Amino acid sequence: MIKMVKFVSIPVSDQDRALAFYTEKLGFKVATDQRFNEKQRWIELKIPGAETGVVLFTPEGHEDRIGGFFNGSFACDDAMKTYETLSARGVEFDGPPQKQPWGTFLKFKDPDGNQFVLSSR
Repeated sequence: MIKMVKFVSIPVSDQDRALAFYTEKLGFKVATDQRFNEKQRWIELKIPGAETGVVLFTPEGHEDRIGGFFNGSFACDDAMKTYETLSARGVEFDGPPQKQPWGTFLKFKDPDGNQFVLSSR
């Protein structure tokens, strides 16, 4: 039976730029970086402490997905501390964390304009 989500794909226009952002700014680790075809590499990243990975890859013909809203959410233990740490590294946020009855969240963008929600667990 299905046990987990192995990875999610984030469409990017420049894999080298995206790889630098996700590893240097967000702290993800490279699990696989190998040639996929003459145009792209298969770059699979691991999020420290998580089972689900992230793939920086755009299937041919799906370039219109680059710069959209990510259909999912990242989680952290402390939204304010994470916001301060990532802001210092140059990550672009829509604003400071927002407290809601269901939890605290914030939104950020990657270099391609992909938009993500990050919330406290």
